[in-house]
Amino acid sequence: MADEIFRDRRLAELYDPLDPDRSDLDAYLRLAEESDARRVLDIGCGTGVFALLLAERGVEVVGVDPADACLDVARARPGADRVRWIHGDATALPPLRADLATMTANVAQAIVEPEAWRRTLVGAYGALRPGGRLVFETRDPAARAWEAWNREDSYRVTEVRGLGTVESWVELTRVTGPLVTFRWHYVLDSGRGETPLTSDSTLRFRERHEVEADLAAHGYVLEDVLDAPDRPGREFVFVACRPPAARPPTV
Repeated sequence: MADEIFRDRRLAELYDPLDPDRSDLDAYLRLAEESDARRVLDIGCGTGVFALLLAERGVEVVGVDPADACLDVARARPGADRVRWIHGDATALPPLRADLATMTANVAQAIVEPEAWRRTLVGAYGALRPGGRLVFETRDPAARAWEAWNREDSYRVTEVRGLGTVESWVELTRVTGPLVTFRWHYVLDSGRGETPLTSDSTLRFRERHEVEADLAAHGYVLEDVLDAPDRPGREFVFVACRPPAARPPTV
């Protein structure tokens, strides 16, 4: 189930204006270029930013996401016709034989249920050609990123074209073991009396050894664990391969 920010068209349209710096995608673009990837599966493609960056470079891209509102925003972007958009998730994909599958930003952590995570790894494995790579990021729980998820540290005011002034901040609501739940608040042009909007989200903070064990259990070979350039020391980027001599994943 997608969070409100991805299901509500009003919030989906705010996603990129409120977070315009996508330098986090540079590492993924480099990996795609270094791998000479010609076909990429973007799991949790959201509003399509990364998928379209790849398409601009001549890559064949399939973007999959469970949120209609995000896909509506993606499909309205210039060049969107160069991407194949699929409403759904990685558990039910057509045969792709992709060179690369990606889960950028918080996508991997937003898959909180163990069974859904298992099925995602299985689905991505099946979508890759032998020798293809799966790349995704997840925050290091030891960095305790959620301690800064409060109004004082996150409050900002942004001018959004067509909407005016938007106030936004995040509020931590619950930490239960590896699950961290938080609420985003949005006030659209308070001078017009707009009703504030909220969006609740939960992320699962997995330990590095947990992710490595999950990948091995589902047939992947771990090639590398990189430091995320936009969050040095706070995040892992996993690079895993479906081996050329394919080992069937756990079903």
